[in-house]
Amino acid sequence: MAEHDTALIRNWNEVVGKEDDVWHLGDFMSAKAGDCTELLFTLHGRKHLIVGNNDPETTTGSEAWTSVQHYMELREDGHHLILCHYAFRTWNQMGKGSINLHGHSHGRLKPVPRQFDVGIDARGLRPVSLAEILESRKSRKADT
Repeated sequence: MAEHDTALIRNWNEVVGKEDDVWHLGDFMSAKAGDCTELLFTLHGRKHLIVGNNDPETTTGSEAWTSVQHYMELREDGHHLILCHYAFRTWNQMGKGSINLHGHSHGRLKPVPRQFDVGIDARGLRPVSLAEILESRKSRKADT
């Protein structure tokens, strides 16, 4: 487990710059895993938490988060993003091209248009940029 955790920290810091904003879509760490604040200070970037079903108070209450919430809508690179730990069947502005980013499902849900599982277990055990997320769907279509 220690090797796994070290690899996750290394992967994060290889991808994320010190001034990047990272939206973690839940289930960051269990209470048994150690000190959340200490871990967050080792990770690059400004870290925002979308609370997951397995995030204890020791995680959600850390002062090292830039923000903590259950749901967020934001605009990035001209895209309207809907962020939640859970995948939605429908979401705000869905008919106008908005994108739902979620975790929770560990890559087990069948993809639907403009919905992406961004959990690290579905994304090569590292954070990914919005551009990489959108490109992954194009690449998958090209393979079929």
